[in-house]
This record gives sequence, structure tokens and C-alpha cells, in this order.
Amino acid sequence: MTCMRIAVLSSREVPRGRPIGVRRLGMDLVFWRDDSGRIHALLDDCPHRRARLSLGKVVGGKIQCPYHGFEFDGSGKVIKIPALGRSAKLPEYLKAFSMPVYDAYDIVWVWYGGGEPRGAPRFFEDLEGLEAYSEYSEVWGVSLPRAVENQLDVFHLPFVHYNTIGRGGRTLVHGPLVKPVDDYSFVVYPFNQVDRGQRPLRSSEIDVGKLRNYLWFIYPNLWENYISKNMRVVAFFAPVGSVSTKIYLRLYMKVTGVKPLDALIAKLLMPFNVYVLHQDRRVVTSQAGDIMRDKLIHADAPIAMYRRMYLSDKELNKLLEKKSWGKGS
Repeated sequence: MTCMRIAVLSSREVPRGRPIGVRRLGMDLVFWRDDSGRIHALLDDCPHRRARLSLGKVVGGKIQCPYHGFEFDGSGKVIKIPALGRSAKLPEYLKAFSMPVYDAYDIVWVWYGGGEPRGAPRFFEDLEGLEAYSEYSEVWGVSLPRAVENQLDVFHLPFVHYNTIGRGGRTLVHGPLVKPVDDYSFVVYPFNQVDRGQRPLRSSEIDVGKLRNYLWFIYPNLWENYISKNMRVVAFFAPVGSVSTKIYLRLYMKVTGVKPLDALIAKLLMPFNVYVLHQDRRVVTSQAGDIMRDKLIHADAPIAMYRRMYLSDKELNKLLEKKSWGKGS
């Protein structure tokens, strides 16, 4: 099972008029917008003399190398070599490595598989009507699976978040109930109660109709926490390398129906979500890197389902196991 598209950037991070260099999937990449605003991505490595393209300029919608002025289009094709003159035949072998890009929902996806991209990336359909959001991001020194699995782990809430979204050791965690949506996504229904000595319910005993909240995961790296009809927390986990992941956190709000005002409210509430995230960071960054040595229990059903997807994705594993692709490779 392979998905082949992965969210790597917030669209807001790619400015108009200049390139931006970032490291994703163990690769140094350069992103820029052409004259129409469309985003492109190449390996940040000029095929001529290996200079960083991100140090160059955007000229006429193309990326210009800072060393000799070579210009490349979004497919990686060289379309201009100034020193050779306007009438020169350009060598076709001077092609930069390109990654197909999809820009939607203010998120940039790249295609990491072979062949041509197939279809648009999946996103959360239940966000329709929720357009205002506030965003926060930071890099953790953990692998992609560790970052993702933390958000699928409903068992840690009473302890890591004892004074925020959990109830300390007095919380009884039922199930959890995990329901596949399709081959690439599933929904988790957390059900926690104050521990009064009752028996934990098995997943088959949980009545979804009585639950208000759920978690929705879309492979390989999108997560949503449904809090209420007018509030969601959405995260995506952009792999920088094998042991480094940039976490993007968004709080979507609809209180007034006026987008700028709702975005301001979301911004004012974001510090609480960041505090909760940092409670996770303290523990997750202490975890051993090798997930295969974990001994899972029944409460880890969402993690087990994610791992079946991740471990069968050979292309993504290959990229994240590679220590470097770009400078020095």
C-alpha cells in the first residue's frame, strides 16, 4: 500500500518573487512560485556545478542558478544559459530533479513515488465551512512515525496531559474504537471516563452514537481532532529527515462567521494548543528511535493500523532511511 503524496509545507511559507530552500524527506529542496502563483519544487542542487538553487532568483517564473545564471522551469528543464547566447542549443542532459507539487487547502504536497501523480491529495471533508485558522509549527528531533503515533495514542492523555486535556490517573480509557474509512484513512473514537472502578469497555461495546469527538487520520501524515461543529485541531507532520519532523498545528474556528475575526480568535486560543503540544514534546523526544522494538497493547490499535500502512510504504521508507540526498550525495 502506497499513497505517494505527502504534505510538506504550509503554502504561506512559499513567497512570491523569491525561492525558499527547505529539507524534506531527507532531500534539500527548493520551492518557488511562477508568474501565475503556481508552486514548483526541484532538488536544491544545480545539475551543472552543484550550487544551491535556493540562493538564486526567480526570473520570469523560472528559478535562476546563482552561479552561472542557468534558468530551469518547474519540470527541471534548462531553458536558458546566458553565457551561451540566445541562439545556442541547450543540452537536454542538464535537467534538474523535479518533484510534482500539489497546492490546496493552504498546504503543499509533493509526489514521492515513481510515475505520474494520480489524483488530488485527500483532506478532511468535514472542514467544509471552516476557513479561518491560526497556524503554528516547530521541528522535533523524532522520526515521522513517532510524531504521528503520538497523536494517535489516546492512552497517554491522563498522564502527559494531566492538567490540560486529561484527568490524571483518575481517567479510565475505553477501547479505543478504530474504524477504517478506506485504504488510506481511519477514524478513532476516544472514550474516556472518570475511573470509579468500572470495567473498561472493549471497542465492540462502545456506542459511537453517544460520542461527540473523534480523531481522523489520513495517510501518510494528516490528523484531525474533531472538537465541535465549529472547532477543529488539524496537524500535519512533515518529515525533514529520518529523525527530524516539522509539526504543523492548525486551529480552525467558526464563531462569528467573519473570517478575519474568527482567525483572530483562533490565534488568541492557539497558545493553549501549543502548551499541550509541548507537553507531548517532552516525552516523545525521549523515545527510542526504533519503533519495531515497541511492545504494543490493545489500546494501541490506532498505532497498529498506522504502522501497517507505513511499513508497507516502501518508497517512503526508502527516502526516510536515506541519510542524505542532495548536497554531498
